[in-house]
Amino acid sequence: STQMLSYSSRPPDPQLVGDQNWLEMWRHRLENLPHLWAVWHSHQHRDEFWAHGSVCEDYSKIKAAVLSINGWHDGYRNTVSHLVTNLETTAKGIIGPWIHKYPHYAGPKPAIGYLQEAKRWWDKWLKGIETDVENDPDMRIWLMDSVTPKRWHDERPGRWIIEPTWPSRSLREMTLHLTNDGLSQTPGSINSEVSSPQNCGTASGEYFPFAFSDEFPDEQSADNDKSVCFDSEVLPEKLDIFGGPKVRLRLSASKPCATICIRLCDQRPDGTSAFITYGVLNLAHRISHSSPQPLSPGEVFEIEFPLDQIAYRIPAGHRLRVAISNAYWPFIWPSPETANLTLLDGSISIPIRVSDVEENNEWAFDEPLGSPPWDHSVLRPSSYSRRLEIDEKTGETVHLIDCDSGENIDNAHGLVSGSWTRERCTISPDDPTSAVSEISWEQTGGREEQIWRTEVHAKMWCDKDTFYSTATLKCWLNGDHFFERDYRESITRNLV
Repeated sequence: STQMLSYSSRPPDPQLVGDQNWLEMWRHRLENLPHLWAVWHSHQHRDEFWAHGSVCEDYSKIKAAVLSINGWHDGYRNTVSHLVTNLETTAKGIIGPWIHKYPHYAGPKPAIGYLQEAKRWWDKWLKGIETDVENDPDMRIWLMDSVTPKRWHDERPGRWIIEPTWPSRSLREMTLHLTNDGLSQTPGSINSEVSSPQNCGTASGEYFPFAFSDEFPDEQSADNDKSVCFDSEVLPEKLDIFGGPKVRLRLSASKPCATICIRLCDQRPDGTSAFITYGVLNLAHRISHSSPQPLSPGEVFEIEFPLDQIAYRIPAGHRLRVAISNAYWPFIWPSPETANLTLLDGSISIPIRVSDVEENNEWAFDEPLGSPPWDHSVLRPSSYSRRLEIDEKTGETVHLIDCDSGENIDNAHGLVSGSWTRERCTISPDDPTSAVSEISWEQTGGREEQIWRTEVHAKMWCDKDTFYSTATLKCWLNGDHFFERDYRESITRNLV
């Protein structure tokens, strides 16, 4: 919401709308800008506000042929499979190792000839040119190798695999039971209590990695130490995980509202723990996202939900780990009260791909092509930093992110554009209501004698019953103050 307030505060370009009208248009925009924080928090359940924009409400509405492309480090990693599975029209999917960028230049590498793929698709369905795209495999997927975890990888080793039809006929389910002795192929008893400190989650990554920098999940040991973990035996042979693992649990909670986070990790022989995939669930939503129900403290209930889809090779000699926490800050907001979860029974079903092709790529894309580079001059270089500060006495944990996109001038027409954002997320390990998120954005732009700047500073915090937010929008033109507006909102929490 802070980002959108910042983006929407930018003025129109005088050269496009006229020198006489642009200031009036800009002021009118600024005076009517909503703070979407309040809009979104007034819809805390899956009501019509959210449902109307979701393709899963009625897949039959899509009549066009669909080529859906995404990356394993993108927030929309599940969408490709959902579309290819459910659309009645021709639908194909491509998933690489990429972040939220176009795959002819996205990272991590390898990039692909996305523009050629798009042209093949449009030539067939828009021009009637026979390009054979309808006979491409239903899914073309980058199967990622296990690598030492770190916040960014320039390249992600692996191989291209194909599934001629989807859902795949080459998958089998491997079910492992959560027991007091770890992950087992046979059921066993559990007697584990999950009571994570509120700062569990320091190794989480960004939901939408975007900056070609340190936004991936880090080495997981710090979060594992704050979770209840179940480990497998050493794997005698490699496993190719392909799809979304499903978790089933029988448990109870000590409070009416609680959250669970489940991570599947790759326990590597070098002692590092690598993030494979995860899932989170507000347990008040265990039956319905549109009509949540509070938990009855101490009452046993069952849940089943999927983790995010992934394609990941676990080599022989590694172990699998299921790590369960009831906090994951700052990735998700804490529950209203400190809650304990008691695990009584559980299992995880992991889709494993069986293939006779071991090492070679099963598909080859064209090399990436693109337009000539943007002709611009750098006024301020881009930079990115991420820092974690933990108070040794209190345990207060502060996440600090400084993402400067730099400032540039277009050499063809002289338009200046630039931005930066800073985030500060703070929490104390023993108090879920200590969570505070503060975000600042700056946008700059314009041309000579019409240089503008906008700043947004926003803050969110809570108590047990209420979410609070403040935001300030300030704008300048040629260094002179042009506009200022304050937002102050509070929204009652509703099983969140």
